[in-house]
Amino acid sequence: MWKRIGACDHMDHLHPDNVVEEIPGLLKVYKDGHIERIPTMPEVPCTWTTGVGDVTSFDVPLNNRIGLWVRFYVPNREAKLPLLVYFHGGGFCVGSATWRCYHEFLARLASAAGCLIMSVNYRLAPENRLPAAYDDGLEATKWLRHQANCDTELGFSSWQRSCDFSQVLLGGDSAGGSIAFHVAAELGLPDWLRGLVLIQPFFGGEKRTSSEKKNEHNAKCVLSLAASDCYWRLALPSGADRDHPWCNPLSKSSSPWLESLKLPPMFVCISEMDVLKDREVEFCEATRRAGKRVEYAIHDGVGHAFQVLGKSHASKIRTEEMIAGVTAFVNKTTESHI
Repeated sequence: MWKRIGACDHMDHLHPDNVVEEIPGLLKVYKDGHIERIPTMPEVPCTWTTGVGDVTSFDVPLNNRIGLWVRFYVPNREAKLPLLVYFHGGGFCVGSATWRCYHEFLARLASAAGCLIMSVNYRLAPENRLPAAYDDGLEATKWLRHQANCDTELGFSSWQRSCDFSQVLLGGDSAGGSIAFHVAAELGLPDWLRGLVLIQPFFGGEKRTSSEKKNEHNAKCVLSLAASDCYWRLALPSGADRDHPWCNPLSKSSSPWLESLKLPPMFVCISEMDVLKDREVEFCEATRRAGKRVEYAIHDGVGHAFQVLGKSHASKIRTEEMIAGVTAFVNKTTESHI
């Protein structure tokens, strides 16, 4: 039984010697099952200013029983717009649609790409191991499709009136990219699914890649190899290794499955200094060989999650390049060119 730490919990068990798993600065798991998520990222309400004047944001509950909800970003445009279902990163174990870095990035992306964005706040591991996050992504996407079929006589909300439900994309960064990929695999290419946007998708495997070995001892990486391994230990079903299909879509057990998948066109954003770089390039090439339509961009001089966590001048420049690339892909793969 996993337990979250509350303000009234007895604190004796929080001794460092009782920590069994740790992502420095983000997460500690204790022997007795308590989980401490360290509040290092500012959280903001949907009304928080983004600096993007033409985008409105608001929250909508989907499943109160499990705490599943979404945050919408709606540009103020005349035409009906495509919609991007977006899943945040965090190794399946941390992260939130309320994080300020995501709130600001997605508002900018919605404005630039001329699309609505539905940011999904899914359940986290280890309290909810995979496939919980994948299931939540699928439920949120199915909920969206239900909205498309609502009786218009009952009155659509503003976002429903703005949305072209026949032009939907799935996307996300890091663990969110993995969620988007697995949700698309489960959907089987319905006629309304136009594309996949995978930003530094979080995949793994038992065999080490060159970029993993290169960054194995680099403590400055946002995602170190040790942190990646820890996330997978906490997220995968107990006893599973990193060649589980939910982690490694290129494992021997996944290969026939990959070839049989029906997927929309895919755009993958890769960071040159990311521990995941080689694994992501390999994924793109293997997916191409399996007959899928894949294009990818490698952003020079930046590491994992630079678009939401990077503060350097290079990160800002590459973020603009990423937004431009995603915008071009959205326009190319939908019928509504804004």
